[in-house]
Amino acid sequence: MSKIQGMSFFDRYLTLWVAICIVAGIALGKLLPIVPETLGKYEYANVSVPIAILIWIMIFPMMLKIDFASIVDAVKMPKGLTVTLVVNWLIKPFTMFGIAWLFFYVIFKAFIPEDLAKEYLAGAVLLGAAPCTAMVFVWSHLTKGNPAYTLVQVAINDLIILVAFIPIVTLLLGITGIAIPWNTLILSVVLFVMIPLVLAVFTRRTMIRRKGLDYFDKVFLKKFTGTTITGLLLTLVIIFSFQGDKILKSPFNILLIAVPLIIQTFFIFFIAYGWAKKWKLPHNIAAPAAMIGASNFFELSVAVAIVLFGMNSGATLVTVVGVLVEVPVMLTLVKIANGTREKFVHNK
Repeated sequence: MSKIQGMSFFDRYLTLWVAICIVAGIALGKLLPIVPETLGKYEYANVSVPIAILIWIMIFPMMLKIDFASIVDAVKMPKGLTVTLVVNWLIKPFTMFGIAWLFFYVIFKAFIPEDLAKEYLAGAVLLGAAPCTAMVFVWSHLTKGNPAYTLVQVAINDLIILVAFIPIVTLLLGITGIAIPWNTLILSVVLFVMIPLVLAVFTRRTMIRRKGLDYFDKVFLKKFTGTTITGLLLTLVIIFSFQGDKILKSPFNILLIAVPLIIQTFFIFFIAYGWAKKWKLPHNIAAPAAMIGASNFFELSVAVAIVLFGMNSGATLVTVVGVLVEVPVMLTLVKIANGTREKFVHNK
């Protein structure tokens, strides 16, 4: 247990909470169908107002942790950032597409109808095109990663998401034959990334100017402890209240979805980790560089899947399964990274 002391109680058992929310959501949809029916009426431009509020609750606290002034330090770690950016934006989205397509259209063809395979592939693409911006702070801490480098790579990835997420998703989903409404996708990125990011930067600067950095780090941020996870769990309850019938009819599909997602996570981790080793990067740079590529910005993925395809779609189900498998898989990768630390001792 000592290796996961850096995680909060909610983060440490996130997989368990997700499983409980799945059951609670399904039960809510079956026993009180009026709840999802009522929530489904509150929409604006195809965006669920209750879901949008919960997504903001998830995203805003983690945006507060980003010090964008630290981007100037990026020039001191060009190799580490190169590994991160190339893997995240030139490799990961396309390997996710390839692996998901292989499993959903070929290996699992007998179990998944073609129309549903398209939705599953879309959900996988949304996960692959959004590198992690929150939990990577936890994974970096657990592997004794360089906090300044972790902060820089998260900040740069958040900026890149604003310009690269839409073209990559549109390109890959266009290949699958799914028409993507640009205005809806742009609205999702603006609503779930740009606006909370701007608000977080303003709030951070204002609080630090008035109270000081020490107060901000030790007092103000602690006010949001558990907020992101709570928002995520409530979102999952709502999502699964709509997904209940589909899951009960085909629970085997959850396992089918998990297989390519897990394979992709390990694949991306070892590409980045091996590349960092070959470039003789120190372990405190190599570990977070590999972790951010392996994990996903699932809050954004879930949000965009809901907006584009609806809460009861196969695409949304895939992004939620991504949440379900991420924590145990990433803890396994943390253990691998810590167990191979000595292989980097001579790197500088």
